[in-house]
Amino acid sequence: MSPTRRNATLGLLAAGAVTSAAPQALAFGQEPQPQTEMPDEDHEPASVDTSRDRNEHMLAPVTINGQGPFSFLLDTGANISCVSNRLMERLDLKSTENAQVHTVVGVRSRPIVVLDELRVGQRNRRKVRTPALPLRGPEIDGVLGVDWLKGQRLVLDFKGKKMEIVRSRADVDQPGRVVVVPARRRHGQLTIVDADLSGKRISAIIDSGAQGSLCNRQLRDIVRAQEAGRGDTQPARYVRMETLAGESFSGESIFLPFLRLGGLHLGNVGVTYADMHVFDIWGLKDTPALVIGMDLLAQFEQVALDFGRSQVRFEYI
Repeated sequence: MSPTRRNATLGLLAAGAVTSAAPQALAFGQEPQPQTEMPDEDHEPASVDTSRDRNEHMLAPVTINGQGPFSFLLDTGANISCVSNRLMERLDLKSTENAQVHTVVGVRSRPIVVLDELRVGQRNRRKVRTPALPLRGPEIDGVLGVDWLKGQRLVLDFKGKKMEIVRSRADVDQPGRVVVVPARRRHGQLTIVDADLSGKRISAIIDSGAQGSLCNRQLRDIVRAQEAGRGDTQPARYVRMETLAGESFSGESIFLPFLRLGGLHLGNVGVTYADMHVFDIWGLKDTPALVIGMDLLAQFEQVALDFGRSQVRFEYI
């Protein structure tokens, strides 16, 4: 698919996502934890087949304490993994403490459990300390955050319906097929730095746990100022939304006329403005920022997030 045709497709699908009357599930951010980078050779590569839930999130099979597989949502917007309250009860996991967990909406005290073993494909971790949350949707047993990706490369293969965690490696642009965009690491997440909205510099977070894309007030104000300059005074349209933890809130539907992510150009992209707590967590409250959700990500064949080299690779045809 050519870049021009893809621009139109992205805009159309995003518009459908934000105007739906049904609640939308969005990613949550969790309390930043100290991360210790480990060299690539300390990690086994992993490749697993994935499925989708009713909100088009990517789900991967996970085993816990030798039981499973359970369906965990892949969330590059969460810096630690978690289990659902249902799975906590099913596995009879006991909690002896609570901790503050930051969601998109705010901060909540949640029970902490310890998993003897958490395995994804060929990779496993032991004695994993993780919160339990009231996750919505019977098909989601937990969330895999970026704590699995220290110095690694996560490949979201939408066409092949699989997820891979492999060694970090260098990438180059391939005109007409691959765009590689530099990023920086912030609390474990990757933030694209080479991005702008109609010439205005912005920051963009890749968040595979968000069904729809979000923006903050600063980015919304840029769009509204451009609309006013064109004499476009359409009334605001609001949508009802819901976090993965079942917290409801409302947002304002807007369209980004021209979005650039490195060498990738997207037009008429539908997003939702909601000046949420998560922008405070990521230190993006005072700068124009965009959370790129599954409505945009799933339009590519592959999206690879390289946490070792701080770059994002978009592959399309």
